[in-house]
Amino acid sequence: MKKFKTTSLGYFVTVFVFTITASAQVQQGHTNNSKFKQLYDQFADPNRYHNASGAPGVDYYQQKVDYVMDVEIDDAKSKFYGEETITYTNNSPDQLPYLWLQLDQNIRKKDAPALEKNGAGNSATVRPSSFVSDFINDPFDGGFNIDWVKDANGKALKYKINQTMMRVDLPQAIAPGASYVFKIKWWYNINDHVEKRGRSGFEFFPEDGNKAYVIAQFFPRLCVYNDVEGWQNYQFWGNGEFALEFGDYQVNITVPSDHILEATGSLQNPKEVLTREEYRRFQDSADSFDKPVIIVTQAEAIAKESQFSTKKSTWKFEAINVRDFGFATSRKFIWERQAVQVGSKKVMAVSLYPKEGNPLWEEYSTKAVLQTLKSYSKYTFDYPYPKAVSVHAKNQGMEYPMICWNYGRPAKDGTYSDRTKFGMISVIIHEVGHNYFPMIVNSDERQWGWMDEGLDTFMQYLAEQDFGETYPQSIGALEKYPSRRGDPQKIVPYMAGDQNFISPIMSNPENVFQLGPNAYAKPATALNILRETVMGRETFDHAFKTYSQRWMFKHPTPEDFFRSMEDASAVDLDWFWRGWFYSTDVVDIGVKNVKRYYFSDEPDLEAKARLESYGYDLENLPGLVFKIDEDSENFDPEMAKQNAIDGSKILKDYMTAEGIDAGVVPPKYFYEVEFEKPGGLVMPLIVEYSYADGSSERVTYPVQLWRKNDASVKKIIASDKELIGVTVDPDLETADVNSENNSWPKKESPSDFEKFKEKIKG
Repeated sequence: MKKFKTTSLGYFVTVFVFTITASAQVQQGHTNNSKFKQLYDQFADPNRYHNASGAPGVDYYQQKVDYVMDVEIDDAKSKFYGEETITYTNNSPDQLPYLWLQLDQNIRKKDAPALEKNGAGNSATVRPSSFVSDFINDPFDGGFNIDWVKDANGKALKYKINQTMMRVDLPQAIAPGASYVFKIKWWYNINDHVEKRGRSGFEFFPEDGNKAYVIAQFFPRLCVYNDVEGWQNYQFWGNGEFALEFGDYQVNITVPSDHILEATGSLQNPKEVLTREEYRRFQDSADSFDKPVIIVTQAEAIAKESQFSTKKSTWKFEAINVRDFGFATSRKFIWERQAVQVGSKKVMAVSLYPKEGNPLWEEYSTKAVLQTLKSYSKYTFDYPYPKAVSVHAKNQGMEYPMICWNYGRPAKDGTYSDRTKFGMISVIIHEVGHNYFPMIVNSDERQWGWMDEGLDTFMQYLAEQDFGETYPQSIGALEKYPSRRGDPQKIVPYMAGDQNFISPIMSNPENVFQLGPNAYAKPATALNILRETVMGRETFDHAFKTYSQRWMFKHPTPEDFFRSMEDASAVDLDWFWRGWFYSTDVVDIGVKNVKRYYFSDEPDLEAKARLESYGYDLENLPGLVFKIDEDSENFDPEMAKQNAIDGSKILKDYMTAEGIDAGVVPPKYFYEVEFEKPGGLVMPLIVEYSYADGSSERVTYPVQLWRKNDASVKKIIASDKELIGVTVDPDLETADVNSENNSWPKKESPSDFEKFKEKIKG
């Protein structure tokens, strides 16, 4: 079958289309409202710290903060005690007369402003546990209690606490390139994290009287000081997460001697804290590439549950170039480790869970860790740390360098649904994946939640699909892994929702109505569409890897991401960032009209009016050929049933003169297809044309199609086959919120096509 080109107006000879000038009335001007204009009005100007390509500039700097800590958990009283020595290195060009630290535990103080940040009465339902917590029980008395702040010589330093921030005033400013050493001693009450979904704390198990601790934000931590904002000074209100500096950690953690503990960093004294058998298994696990080595079995963990040792052990960890520190500890923990090769480095994939997590956790946790390390490294950079740990904790999904807590608990009889299984696998992939974003590509979570959550959720989608291929038994009869976020159609209900409760992605996480769709799902879907539909996988993957590797162990801004993606791909994406990230516009592209037409040497009334308005002599036209479509008063139904060029002697004579009739068969059918765009987002126009002989043709028109008319565009279809159907976005890959206008004839009105055929037949 011969294929004919799809074109704008014209095929063999020029077909003129004239525009009738409106009135001579002077109209008001306007500024550039094009969806394709550059984002200069939104982006921060490039400079010597963050350059125009999206890479770190020649003068880029970041501070370094090192911690040496001794901390202890009082298991009986649920109290935490700590003392730290902090070495702050000022790599900035500025004098620093004071230092700001984060006191995130202060969000749990009885009088914390964060407890009153929301209005009441928004929900018609209430959980019994929430009712008791809110109205029956005494408020939890949390927050840091600072015993003292001293310099390296033991001299007291002045400090001021402002909600979740503490300013330490220095005797003299820290000069550029200089370091300063000071110490802090503190304690706090550890919260039950199951109540009110705390990011860290303990879970109490009434059946055996034990607690499982997942501990984070447990020490006063330095705020970021950089060229973008100076001191990061946005208080911790609960949703916006963390902005932190890189440094080296030496942390000694004292817990009951029958506890098993995992943490950020490498364990320095395994012989001291493990039994002889546990130590042997620990050593064996270093080369366990085929399957996990169980260091503490379920039977051994159950035996420990009734011991409640009064002795103590101190676990010593060292972590190099990390931005934070977390740990988990309990006598209830089963412990397994498996080695995986990532690039040239051997990494330990680790799982820590109580018996309540089985049989689900022993089957899938370490597999999920392994898959995450492989998939994320493939698309970004080789995982640089020595291990990645997945810890089971009820209702949790939280991340720290090398360690994270994850939900997913079977029923008491060990049974579980697919929802529980896939939910657990997905949250492990997501939280382990946070090692890449933001633990290594260290964005400011407090300000831009999407830069870690959105990028991580996008990568999670890719890793989940890989997981389904690597472990096909896990998905059974499903065609692919059932990812909750990432597929374009799954974001449609949110984007099509009430605009009063939708915020642009480029919003602070504290100020959005629906954090999950805003910071996780929509940016992940946008990047998936960017990869699959706009840029193509190879181009996108190269650009995404470029961004990831440019900003390893550094602090990128949104502009650094946007600019890097364009710089490494040669694709101008300002229209995409503007629509998807800076607005709440939606995708809605459809088929407005389809007309068949033929060519004639005689103009219809509309064409005559246009010609006359431009001063043409209608009696002496210069060999023009005119389109006659179904709406024309000159439309002849009998002529429409013939070949579309039969009505023009001028056209046929021209073809004969050019030798075209000598074996070249011109297209028989010509159609004008008009596409409309009620939605605000511009997107590539993906169309499937269906023909009467059962064949179809897929065409993707570039997004630039909309650059001169943001409401509608027309395309001419020239074919030797009768067109019977037009479908926009046939594979649902653009998150189009309205499918009712995506087809011609409309799917819900099959009689429309019969009406069209009758119209053609006359």
